[in-house]
Amino acid sequence: MSVPTDEPPSGRDRLRELLDAVLDEDNARLSDMAVSAHSSPFHFSRRFSRDTGESPVALRRRVLLERAAWQIGQGASVTDAAFTAGYATVEGFTRAFARAFGHPPSATTAGSGRWLPSPNGIHFHPPLHLWVEGNPRSRPAMDLTALQIHHDVDDTAALIRLAAGLSEEDYRKVCGPGRTVLSWDGPEETIAATLEHLVRAKEVWLASIEGSDFPERGADDPESLRSRHEEAGARWIAAVEDIGRRDAWGDRLIDALCDPPESFLLGGVVAHVLTYSAHRRQAVRHMLRSVGVEVGHGDPLEWLHHRDERRKDTP
Repeated sequence: MSVPTDEPPSGRDRLRELLDAVLDEDNARLSDMAVSAHSSPFHFSRRFSRDTGESPVALRRRVLLERAAWQIGQGASVTDAAFTAGYATVEGFTRAFARAFGHPPSATTAGSGRWLPSPNGIHFHPPLHLWVEGNPRSRPAMDLTALQIHHDVDDTAALIRLAAGLSEEDYRKVCGPGRTVLSWDGPEETIAATLEHLVRAKEVWLASIEGSDFPERGADDPESLRSRHEEAGARWIAAVEDIGRRDAWGDRLIDALCDPPESFLLGGVVAHVLTYSAHRRQAVRHMLRSVGVEVGHGDPLEWLHHRDERRKDTP
């Protein structure tokens, strides 16, 4: 991986040499980078951090994750991208990728954003080069929609995990007699029914957005819901990111799955799902407490705090 330039090899500047040392495929460790740059690890790290505003290890990790996102978007498997990026396990790569991009590798599409926040504007540029932004922003503005979408998916997954520890009796116990959120969805009197409707709503709206057939209803036991949610949640994140990337919030969807067909603004669809998902998640919390399970508030502030703390703890 090298920085494209019009300069002849003899005119390479020192920063170019430092970048090449950091991004050489064989230089996974700081000591290897320093040897390639004919420097001691201490002086190499100090010079590189001074010139780029980022440590050598941090820049290498970030650029390789950006490259991995591009590779996955082009059809590479998560496993291949993980090992190409230098990770010893797919699990470790998946955790690092999700912390960096805010979604799992499996939710990456060809149109997904691939650049991470950078203090120097240096990014991976396919297939083998770097791109240097003229006016980099180290901290882009918070995307409120993305925050809500990712919080919703993460929080739903956490509630399903808690439900998996219940007895079958408590899982299907009527905790809210006669409770109905939306008339066309039917009663949601139990933890099982409410969690199933949480997952089902995304499956149905995704079918409308993607133009696929009305989805068959899957099983509602916790393990089946976990699997359904993992798949639908990744697709939902990717779909909303695509809408945002295209600034298509005002596009109108003609939903042939309705009888008779109806039209909906894409922005309205996302707001609808978020609104009723938040309502149902809180309802599940009340029902979990009624059967003796301790559960948090589901507050996005707490979720962001814990996410940031996890990032700080990552070497």
